[in-house]
Amino acid sequence: MKSKKYKVVILAGPTAVGKSKLAVELAEGFGAEIISADSIQVYKYMNIGSAKATMVETLRVPHHAIDIVTPEVEFMAADYREHALKAVKDITERGKRVFIVGGTGLYIRALIDGLFPGPGANPELRAELMERAEREGPLALYEELRGVDKVSADKIHPNNVVRVIRALEVYKETGRPISELHSEHGEAPSEFDPLCIALGRDRTELRARIDARVEKMMDGGLLREVESLFDRGYDASLKSMNSLGYKEMAGHINGALELDDAISNIKLNTKRYAKRQFTWFGNDKDYKWFDIGEKTDIITRIKEYYKDNDND
Repeated sequence: MKSKKYKVVILAGPTAVGKSKLAVELAEGFGAEIISADSIQVYKYMNIGSAKATMVETLRVPHHAIDIVTPEVEFMAADYREHALKAVKDITERGKRVFIVGGTGLYIRALIDGLFPGPGANPELRAELMERAEREGPLALYEELRGVDKVSADKIHPNNVVRVIRALEVYKETGRPISELHSEHGEAPSEFDPLCIALGRDRTELRARIDARVEKMMDGGLLREVESLFDRGYDASLKSMNSLGYKEMAGHINGALELDDAISNIKLNTKRYAKRQFTWFGNDKDYKWFDIGEKTDIITRIKEYYKDNDND
């Protein structure tokens, strides 16, 4: 007997595109609850810089995977998958539909496709490989990777040191190419049958929205929020504090940046992040792109998805 898969609607895309507002409207209309896919919204006390849902929005539609841990916790994709999967099961069992909403592509991929059974990070080995990259140059590590895992090397740019090091780390830890492990994992059936929607808008308009959003965050008290995190004992070395908005404000508080420069850096770094998100979701063939203004077409597509699945 074929096992029934979870039906979820994914609304992904770059930061500041307007995902959250649209998602609340759609979820309300389709009787769904929202599971956030945002790597910063999982942290308590980090509200303004992560653009968490407002109280009004959470009253309209229940939100999950928000305020899970405190900032000192290193929350990983595997942790997100565990938490989000429980939420999917709970929401489904209550007869509600599920919307996954956010821009952290790795979290979405971890939930939908699972995580391949590779080893966790080895800090000592990673530091050794990084030191080699600095001493010998990135190309030396890339050529080593090509010698042991040509499949992965062909997919990784020689200057992408982080991915090269991860691939070498897996090989040195397991004796097997990471591409081989990925291939084996890909054969495992997913628990999900998702509708993947990526939301975009004109790039010039998006850049203007990012500038306005950062200004709104500053007016809303982003600097005070980061100061309060310091007062609670959370310092700039934490992974959570290295996220957009927080690292720049921390730099200002620590005297490394003038406030105007810190704000300019947030805007610039957010635009760069949005560009990477366009690339991430653009490279995933499962996503169908819609302009954020094509609300009617998006609704039609979601209705078709539910209708098709109701007929399964």
